[in-house]
Amino acid sequence: MKHSADPSAIERILIVRLSAMGDVIHTLPAVRALRDAFPQAMIDWLIEERWAELLCAPQASRRGPRSPHRPLVDWVHTVNLRHWKKSLFTLPTGQQIARVWNDIRSARYDIAVDLQGAIRSAILARWSGAQVVWGAAEPRESPASLWYSRSVVTCGAHVIEQNLSLVEAITHRRLKMPRPELPQDSKAENRVAEFLAEPGLCRFAILNPGAGWGAKRWPVERYGSVAKHLAANRVPCVINYGPGEEDLAHAAEAASEGAAKPLKCSITELIALTRRASLFIGGDTGPMHLAAALQIPVVAIFGPTDPARNGPYGIRSIVLRSPSSPTTHSRRPQPDEGLLEISAESVMHAACNLLANPPTGIPRG
Repeated sequence: MKHSADPSAIERILIVRLSAMGDVIHTLPAVRALRDAFPQAMIDWLIEERWAELLCAPQASRRGPRSPHRPLVDWVHTVNLRHWKKSLFTLPTGQQIARVWNDIRSARYDIAVDLQGAIRSAILARWSGAQVVWGAAEPRESPASLWYSRSVVTCGAHVIEQNLSLVEAITHRRLKMPRPELPQDSKAENRVAEFLAEPGLCRFAILNPGAGWGAKRWPVERYGSVAKHLAANRVPCVINYGPGEEDLAHAAEAASEGAAKPLKCSITELIALTRRASLFIGGDTGPMHLAAALQIPVVAIFGPTDPARNGPYGIRSIVLRSPSSPTTHSRRPQPDEGLLEISAESVMHAACNLLANPPTGIPRG
């Protein structure tokens, strides 16, 4: 491989970003920029199986010419580290690992780009056999840098900006911030259209009461109050929930007194649902970042995480956060005390403001 940034010099690129939903979405603009910088290159992605739908529709081929079903990358490689860890010494697991690794190493990547900054992602990037492994000079897990051959001092307040700055170092030029590309799937589109058609939902808001851990979870009763208020203003609500959040979704439905209806979605279905929404209301979660990526206005309810780094990016949004909330990623099960200071009335006001006012100004990014 030539070590120039000439687009003809780099022909095969491996992106390593294994998880999770919001973090993968935050990586999409940087990879889109890399695609624009090296239009003739083969760009592939190594990701956890459970998040692969963010790159490729379920029934589509994970390798070959790009299409609306797989718009960004040429080949989606998947790992299932959680499952493999539990059955590491079994024959099926060994065969799966060997198959993935044979595929990756046979591609003979010129560069691998670790956009996760974890020890496991850095090791996988190195094991890919890529001639050069790029990563941040100060990765999320410090020892990860031991596996990089080139480190970049990233810049920018938001993680999306930091990811783009790493890609700019590879290309040796300033890059525009592109919009992310997400897969489209006709089956998911049809299912969501049928769900929305039954009650005649044309203009609706998505409520997302779930969160990665309790400290980020705004009280479900307040989501119910917001849903009743919006329904009274002719904006019905759909409650999005994922695996293990059934009780939370039904509690929100009960608190809304029927003003909001729950819908359990696959990732592909959630993409289809969010594309149709007029507003998203929720905390620092993957679905919130999906809404931002799809240019849906967001009322973001933040507690212990920093919206300057992880908030909705490049869209009309109102971020609500109490000054008393400390910035921490400690996974406490109890809601952050500052988060509890955010009232249902303040969320209602923010929601109505976004629904009533057209876009103004220039969004970030």
